[in-house]
Amino acid sequence: QVQLVESGGGLVQAGGSLRLSCAASGRTFNTFSEYAMAWFRQAPGKEREFVAAIRWSTGTTEHTDSVKGRFTISRDNAKNTVYLQMNSLKPEDTAVYYCAADSILPGRGRLPSRVVQYDYWGQGTQVTVSS
Repeated sequence: QVQLVESGGGLVQAGGSLRLSCAASGRTFNTFSEYAMAWFRQAPGKEREFVAAIRWSTGTTEHTDSVKGRFTISRDNAKNTVYLQMNSLKPEDTAVYYCAADSILPGRGRLPSRVVQYDYWGQGTQVTVSS
């Protein structure tokens, strides 16, 4: 089992900032030798889309183009927590943000960025950016 608990969503004006957190726990999670954690988002009427991911062992990150320079994914090893720092928020960033995790192969390959590549998901946290 893997439990992912998100927090930090809310209402913010355009240009503002928010930081999302996702704490991971569970027996299965503790057996992963290598894993990735990621953030996805889903706006009303749209498909869930990749935002950013991080390889836990090295801290290597990937961000989708639309958030590069504004969002940063990071992790705290001691707390088994991943963060998404969101700056310069835009109304189009409004969505439910989901944390995801799964084991991956060791190495330097691309991090998974598709929904089907993650088996474990948080409950989601709403981010609303007003104009």
